This record gives sequence, structure tokens and C-alpha cells, in this order.
Amino acid sequence: MSDSPRRGRSSLAEAFRDKSVLVTGHTGFKGAWLSSWLLGLGARVAGFALSPPTEPSLFDKLGLDRCMAHRIGDVRDLEAVGQRVDEVEPEVVFHLAAQSIVRVSYSEPIETFATNVLGTAHVLEAIRQRGRPCVVLIVTSDKCYENREQKVALAEDDPLGGRDPYSASKGAAEIVTAAYRRSFFPLGQYEAHGVAVASARAGNVIGGGDWATDRLVPDIVRAVAEGQPPELRHPEAVRPWQHVLDALAGYLRLAQLMLDDGPSGLAEAWNFGPLDDPAEPVLTVGELTDRILDRWTDGSRMTWAAAPQPAAPHEARYLRLDARKAVARLGWRPVWNVERTVDETVRWYREDHERGDMASFTAAQIRDYCASAQRSGLGWVTGPERRRAR
Repeated sequence: MSDSPRRGRSSLAEAFRDKSVLVTGHTGFKGAWLSSWLLGLGARVAGFALSPPTEPSLFDKLGLDRCMAHRIGDVRDLEAVGQRVDEVEPEVVFHLAAQSIVRVSYSEPIETFATNVLGTAHVLEAIRQRGRPCVVLIVTSDKCYENREQKVALAEDDPLGGRDPYSASKGAAEIVTAAYRRSFFPLGQYEAHGVAVASARAGNVIGGGDWATDRLVPDIVRAVAEGQPPELRHPEAVRPWQHVLDALAGYLRLAQLMLDDGPSGLAEAWNFGPLDDPAEPVLTVGELTDRILDRWTDGSRMTWAAAPQPAAPHEARYLRLDARKAVARLGWRPVWNVERTVDETVRWYREDHERGDMASFTAAQIRDYCASAQRSGLGWVTGPERRRAR
């Protein structure tokens, strides 16, 4: 396969306008951002997910229940997933529904495996049973790899695995995805079945509208709101930090190219993460927290504290992704560096704190991101044009 970037025949707006798109997990943080972007591209967006996992939630802040075909449902229920596929008749499926917190997986391992592994199988099986031609993007995690923490960036052909239940469930979801692709949707028979299946592994995404427990930015936001120093479990840990829009741009680009060109060379696994750039610092949890606090407090001397560690479950100390394949073959690359990512994240939470119109602000932030992408040469990136009531 050539390493020259695919061009496709369209921009994101041209690819998704009037397309029927099903987003599982649309009530979550990434799912709400993705749904908002798709609506702005003119897609006919339908969702299938549990109720919003937090209060407040980005889904509620954006009023997405009034803008898309919103449906509460559980991916652990195969019949319900199939009914939703029948209703929506999707041309594109983004599967984001998941139990997404590492520490929760220690207390609820069966729920984690059922949601992340069986839920993925249910989405693929519902499409298989109905013979529904479509593009399917299964979103897993950077933690799907057997991470030996050897301070190297993990590439798509590195071994899958996972020490904790969450990571193992994401590795298993990748195996399930590959098995369905090879068994039921092989490339050599694409003209017969019409299903293109790829998977995406993103870095640690941050951005406005996340209120989950045991995630860094929401924990910082809550601590600052209470006037307390944030407590960090592993301030020395390294993660592939990126703005949520950089990851979503990768998902949209991959789906766009499969819509334009078919699955050849695309229906496989893809990493989307920050690049190995000497000019772009690799930040620890503590360093990223320092930058967020500096922006939030306008340079005043708020600091963080190390959290006590009484028999804490294992969490990886070093994790980086090798995203060179996506750069070379998709023409994707990160747009906002870590400084801009921190700035935009803090701006979002400040606007929300001041009771701003978060639907308009979020759409404007997507437009700003797309303008930055276009200035950097990514002409295929296009942003919100309109929002439709459903």
C-alpha cells in the first residue's frame, strides 16, 4: 500500500451532508462533540446510548435531544441494537458506546467486558444480520495495547492486550472487530456485502464538557471550583494528550475516505495521537495540570497535591501512540498543539461557568478548529454550517 495520502473526492461537508449517521454513545463526552460536528456538516444524525453518564453533561448543555434522533438504549441488548439499525438505516456508524473509565473497570469488570466487548460484537452483528451496506468505525482506545511501558510509541501492529479490565476489554474489542471484518466483511467480497469496517485508537482526549470521575481535566475543574488544589494520583505519568477535535477529525477523515474510495487500504486499525515532534513537549500529568491551572487562574500560584495511594489499582505510567500511518496515508495530522488545547479547554469551562450559550460556543469552537486545520493545509476539514431540529 502506498504511503502517499489519500485525497478522496470530497470535503467532510460534502461527504456527510444528508448522510444517515448512527452514533452509539452519543450522550457521552466524545459522542456529544462528534454529534454536534456531524449536525453542523448537515448529516442526519441518530443516537443510541444510555442516559448521559454525568450531571451536568455535554449532551444536555448542547441540547442535542432537540437536534438529533435521540434514543436511549443499551448496546448489551442485541435486539435493541438491531431495532435501532432498522430504524436509522445508517450509511455510516460511529460506535463510541463504552465503559470508559479504567478505575471503574476494577470495581465493575463484568459490566466493562459486557459493554466494551459484547457491545462491539452486537453492533457488528446487527449490521451483519441485516446485510446493511455501510461504513463502520469502531472506536476503541490507546489502552488496547499490551503496554510494557518501554518508553516507545505504540504502532498499530504492536501486540494487543491489557493489564487492567478496561484495557483488556478494548484489546478484545479490537480482536472482535478484526474477526468480523475477516469473517463476514472481507475486502475481497466488498462488492457483495458493501460493509467497510475500521477501528480507531485515540490518545487521551481533553476538551470542554467532560465531567466524568477519575479523569484529569474534570477533576481539575471540580477542584478549582471548590478552591482546592487538585489531587493527582500519578503526576509523573505520561499520556498522549490531544484535543478531542483532533481525534474526531481523524475519525471523520477515515469514514470520509471509506465513503469516497471504499475500504481498500482503509478497513483496518488506525492510531490518532500527538506526533513525535521535538518542538512539541511530551507532558506528564503534573506538567499538564500546571498549564491548566496557570491558564485558569491567570498566572496566580495555585498548585496541585499528590494524592495518597492506599493500595491503588495499577495505572500505566507511560503511554504514547505512533500516528505516522494516519499522517502518511490519510493526510490527517494534529492541528492544535498542547498549548492551544489547554487554552481552548479552559475557555470552554470558563464560558460555561459564566452561563454562556454552550451550543453556540461549541459550534464556534469547532469552526475555529476547522479554520486552523485549513490554514495548516488540511483542506478537507470543514465545520458547522447549520443545526437541524429533528
